[in-house]
Amino acid sequence: MTDPITEKLVDNIGRARGTDYFLMKEQLKPEEAEILRQVREFGEAEVLPIVNSYWERGEFPFELVPKIAALNLVGDHNMRDYGCRPMSAVGAGLVMMELSRIDSSIATFFAVHLGLAMQSINLLGSEEQKRRYLPAMARFEKVGAFALTEPDHGSDSVALEATARREGNEWVINGRKRWPGNAVWCDYIVVYARDVVDKQVKAFVVEKDNPGYKATKIQGKISLRMVQNADITLTDCRVSEDARLQKCNSFKDCAKVLMGTRNTVAWASLGNAVAAYEISLTYAQRRTQFGRPIAKSQMIQSMLVNMLGDVTAMQLYCIRLGRLIDDGKLEETMAALAKYYCSVKAREVCRMARDVLGGNGITLDFHVIRHMCDMESLVTYEGTAEIQSLIVGRDITGHSAFV
Repeated sequence: MTDPITEKLVDNIGRARGTDYFLMKEQLKPEEAEILRQVREFGEAEVLPIVNSYWERGEFPFELVPKIAALNLVGDHNMRDYGCRPMSAVGAGLVMMELSRIDSSIATFFAVHLGLAMQSINLLGSEEQKRRYLPAMARFEKVGAFALTEPDHGSDSVALEATARREGNEWVINGRKRWPGNAVWCDYIVVYARDVVDKQVKAFVVEKDNPGYKATKIQGKISLRMVQNADITLTDCRVSEDARLQKCNSFKDCAKVLMGTRNTVAWASLGNAVAAYEISLTYAQRRTQFGRPIAKSQMIQSMLVNMLGDVTAMQLYCIRLGRLIDDGKLEETMAALAKYYCSVKAREVCRMARDVLGGNGITLDFHVIRHMCDMESLVTYEGTAEIQSLIVGRDITGHSAFV
């Protein structure tokens, strides 16, 4: 049973004073503000009441999928012709921010489906392939996943070892993949493999009932526990030529997809940080120690201001990043810097929030520990913080630290 402070936090999450300190909402267009409102109301009404239970058990709340589908949130700035909701890059970022403010597992499920699987097809598929796959995925009638990372290749995924060999009008894929979210139960998974003839990376849409595809849930995670990550084995997995994404002919093509997802991780990190700050502020105002609220402590006020400064900087990063995408000006290094900064700072905010809550900070009732654990994944996936720093470092110095 939760105490009154916890109940008040659950009731008031998202309403603590001062979160939007630099009036970020004034930078939003009306349709973007409506997306923010819609996702916030859904998250607080449908996701927050059940999320801790599922997170603790490491299970996915499948009952939320049709509810998410009904919101018509699958939209992006470059997929409007394929059944997706028209929205700006900022609007799409707000969806990710608000889902992450409630829970990063739900946000990651959504991001893998939209930002990795659908965008792989959108950016690398033919017009016929886009019209074949994307409309059903936009309606969540089909759920997607994305398989690039391998057991021995994470940050150096360019060296992937999964192979694809053409035999007539079919391709035969062999190899292993690790970590794809949604992969245990998805309908489509985009698999990246190296062509044995030209040694270039190709992408293939593999369907879940393919006899050469086997996915086993990764157990024992203490981060993003609801996400069904998988170890995948591809054994003479046969797909037709028309399942090969026609515009993927090298790893550089795959990198186009990853550039977009780094923008997504920046927004998701912001969502986690906002939640941690809001909870900390509300808690500090209500938690009494030594006869007064801990919010009167100089130390607590200093911590809260530190957190607010980071949250505000992340907000400005993300808004500007979205506008750069909408204006067609985003560069790889910009996305890398945003992913690096926001994920690292959000992890620091979550850790500081855990300190503000003291012993209560480690219980799921207060949510902060869930955000803190989940941020460990966000700092790592879609390119670790260290790799992002090297990408930016290469750009500003003219020297590559990569082998």
